[in-house]
Amino acid sequence: MILEISDLDVHYGRRRRRRRALSGASLTVSPGEIVGLIGETGSGKSTLARAVLGLVRASSGRIVVDGEDVTGYRDRQWRALRRRGVVQYVFQDPLRSLDPDLSIMDSLVEPLLVRGSSRADAAGRARGYLSRVRLDEELLERLPGELSGGQRQRVAVARALVTEPKLVILDEPVSALDSANRVQILEIVKDLRAAGVAFVFISHDLGSVAGLADRIAVLYQGELVEAGPARDVVTNPRHTYTRLLISSAPTLRTASAGRAERAALRSHLAA
Repeated sequence: MILEISDLDVHYGRRRRRRRALSGASLTVSPGEIVGLIGETGSGKSTLARAVLGLVRASSGRIVVDGEDVTGYRDRQWRALRRRGVVQYVFQDPLRSLDPDLSIMDSLVEPLLVRGSSRADAAGRARGYLSRVRLDEELLERLPGELSGGQRQRVAVARALVTEPKLVILDEPVSALDSANRVQILEIVKDLRAAGVAFVFISHDLGSVAGLADRIAVLYQGELVEAGPARDVVTNPRHTYTRLLISSAPTLRTASAGRAERAALRSHLAA
């Protein structure tokens, strides 16, 4: 198992202003598996992902990454884990993770140079991973601002992969892309899964990951309300919120799942 999360609680703030972001969340990810993490804005998806990287601290529960219990890690231990590159994170907006003043080549080799690789070895690996995300080497000398949104996102994926991680967390990686670039990113993820890389694919849109994920976990108001094989979650949802997500997805809903049904589901959730 590459990732094991057990009864994870995350709270923000202190005392009277303390706010619950996650409550009792449990999730596992196996090597080569794609797990879709679905929920609306504010449901706790990104909080869970950031807890896996130590960017937010767990209030209680347990996080095990590649066999290591990282729950109580201190800052120095988290930095060492990130430097090893076992887990990588791809943001929704690649401009948040790509330095606008660095060339694509410099962005790709940076994490390898930090780990002690020579410039020549790092450059060779950068070219190889740029090819794996279906981009031409001529882009290596360009700045992020000179690339299209879809190209930047693929560069961000390549940058996450150069350290040969066992798990990649994709945070809404296709929500800002057009349909053609969205399809390319999803196909790249499928190819990499076949090579043994595991993915947590975060999205607010169940339809975007239903045909990609092996398993789907649904977060609602900080709680993991449903999880299971993707086909089972889509065809036989148990929770009202999951049914609402399915009825709202044009590619998933049936003819009977119209506005009246969605309104009834929202009323049930609000009750």
